[in-house]
Amino acid sequence: MATLAILTYPNPKLREKSKVVEIFDEKLHQFLDDMYDTMMARKGVGLAAIQVGEAKRILIINIPREEDNLQHKEDLLEIINPVFLTQEESIEWEEGCLSVPDFYENIKRFNKVSISYKDRYGNDKILKADGFLAVAIQHEIDHLNGVLFVDKLPILRRKKFEKELKKCKNPKD
Repeated sequence: MATLAILTYPNPKLREKSKVVEIFDEKLHQFLDDMYDTMMARKGVGLAAIQVGEAKRILIINIPREEDNLQHKEDLLEIINPVFLTQEESIEWEEGCLSVPDFYENIKRFNKVSISYKDRYGNDKILKADGFLAVAIQHEIDHLNGVLFVDKLPILRRKKFEKELKKCKNPKD
């Protein structure tokens, strides 16, 4: 078990496009396990490999269950080399990000998506998702493409975010 360091905005590595995973071995399995430990330690629901400095098309998601609002390991999704098949219906969702701590904003997303991907063993999978899970998938796939949720903000809200960020870094201003 290892907890990895999470890169935070404006680290330029977060803008890197992730590369396709071709080897599905024990090293990958250990990395996925470490990503899970890291996400849970930081109380996240999703994590992309690039957020821990690895430019690989890997993401994990663990949405809390509605009945108890807890994350169960058996619900963990390990998604490797995802490709969108469909994207439908518009929705606004309040998002946050482990790489942009303590900042939340409403972002326009698709309410329903389907993706093809590979699991940790390289098996082909298809997943249909809606609501929170669909939003989380889009958020994490954006990371794989070097896009952060703050990039999707309208210009005025984006400027407000940049101003708040500067205040946090330079509290005397």
